[in-house]
Amino acid sequence: MSRAAPLARPPPFPAAEYHARLARLRAVMHERDVCAVIADECEMLHYYTGWSVSENLYRAVLIPREGEPLMVVRRLDEQPFLAAAWFARRHAFRDVEDPIAVVADALRELGAAAHRVGLDLNSYCMPVRRFRELERNLPDTQFVDFSDVLRAQRLVKSPAEIAHLRAAAAVADAAMGEAIAATTAGSTVRDAAAVASGAFVRLGADTGRTGPITVGRGWNFLHGALSDDALAPGDVLHLELVPKVRGYCARLMRPACIGEPDAARRAAAATLIRLQDDQIAAMRTGAEARAVDARLREGVLAAGLRDSYENNTGYTLGYYFEQAPRTSDFTRYFTPAAHWRLEAGMVFHMYTSAAGLAFSETVLVTDGGGERLTRMPRKLYVC
Repeated sequence: MSRAAPLARPPPFPAAEYHARLARLRAVMHERDVCAVIADECEMLHYYTGWSVSENLYRAVLIPREGEPLMVVRRLDEQPFLAAAWFARRHAFRDVEDPIAVVADALRELGAAAHRVGLDLNSYCMPVRRFRELERNLPDTQFVDFSDVLRAQRLVKSPAEIAHLRAAAAVADAAMGEAIAATTAGSTVRDAAAVASGAFVRLGADTGRTGPITVGRGWNFLHGALSDDALAPGDVLHLELVPKVRGYCARLMRPACIGEPDAARRAAAATLIRLQDDQIAAMRTGAEARAVDARLREGVLAAGLRDSYENNTGYTLGYYFEQAPRTSDFTRYFTPAAHWRLEAGMVFHMYTSAAGLAFSETVLVTDGGGERLTRMPRKLYVC
């Protein structure tokens, strides 16, 4: 089929980048003697095709061990796929058809139906009932779990991916400054969110979705809701901004005190910043994740800022689909049980909270330590 006239932006990367991604995946396919791989999560579709869509009806990209991928796509979404993807090979199905049966037919076309086929058994697009339907349609296929492969392939970012993350980080910095500057006693959390959202759109983010903006109390306030209550002296405005550029998400947290903070709150902020600075400096190639985690976690507990530290201190950043069920990527995250090691090119959201305050950064792992992609000054702000 011929490629239709473009209806959207071209793929976010040149075809060579996608070929490199396929080469890494195919190396594992050869090792595990897998004839084809089914990738269906929104983030995986984007990673291997340059295009993604929510799952109104099932859709997937089928990646053979050799040759061009094959997209199984709803006919309604065929033109957007052609406009955004780096290849055109597809099976476009009508809404009256069973997409699982179409996938099965496509695997037969690829010559993979009687062989080993990889797929992500942890995919949010592959519930038990759908998997059993796939097995019924492909009785001669041996399915191999690739859940340990597909997400891990996305961990180390290419220079082009890092460029998108830098652009998103710059939006976060500027929007954070505008939101804090516009906040006064008597304004509301919703007012701050409106300023940040408008800045996102004006500065080039994909959407105006800001992230959690609420009032800071204790340590577990990070996912609080918007409020129409007037901010009063002594309140702490908590802002987490999560702008995306071409789907790549940077994240930034800052606290802003309404009125002058007392000495205890200033001291708590200074301690959190110092400990997190030390943690970020330790984020070099080869470092063990649990040792990086301990620099912050144990320091916060030793300082008496928290009675316990029950959440992680950082997690994977990269491409996030707007309507995906996971708003954070825990492919790798920092806890006392994290035995994995950091690699240059990984990018993480590193965060900490205590005493109603929270600080976070988007951090790139390098051979010499963590590089902050978000650059806003690290301090307790005063409105």
